[in-house]
Amino acid sequence: MNLINTKITDFSVQAYVNDSFKTVSQDDLKGKWSVFFFYPADFTFVCPTELGDMADNYEKFRALGVEIYSVSTDTHFTHKAWHDASETIKKIKFPMLADPTAHLSRAFGVHIEAEGLANRGTFVVNPDGLIKIVEVNDNGIGRNAEELLRKVQAAQFVASHKGEVCPAKWKPGQETLKPGLNLVGKI
Repeated sequence: MNLINTKITDFSVQAYVNDSFKTVSQDDLKGKWSVFFFYPADFTFVCPTELGDMADNYEKFRALGVEIYSVSTDTHFTHKAWHDASETIKKIKFPMLADPTAHLSRAFGVHIEAEGLANRGTFVVNPDGLIKIVEVNDNGIGRNAEELLRKVQAAQFVASHKGEVCPAKWKPGQETLKPGLNLVGKI
């Protein structure tokens, strides 16, 4: 199932954020860019390296008006326990969404039914609630927050510059492309 340009599903889940529990729903995303960062489980191995990397880059995302939502099938209580137990996870300031019913994991197509866990899925959602970037990794392969940041910057550029697209490895300030007959076979 292709999720690109589809609207995110309605949801309401508990989250652990900034030493408290709060409810997060699709209404919290309205008018903002968002990243859903699914991972298999708390108290594991690759997951804290990824979440620590996201925490280290969180302010860069916030400067772009982007909220990060990490998501696993653990409860919000487990997120708090992991936060309290791990120096790496203590750095996290973004909401850690609890998905014990796997509603979000299934809606985004990353739920592993036989295991009750999520694959490493990354989804960038625009301010209209449309999914613009989808990336799913095998659970043994960690992600890179700086590359995700670059992709978000490209998605935001394309959204605000109609008719322009970003080539491979594009970074802000570099040239973009304007697709047309004059470019066919010349790149």
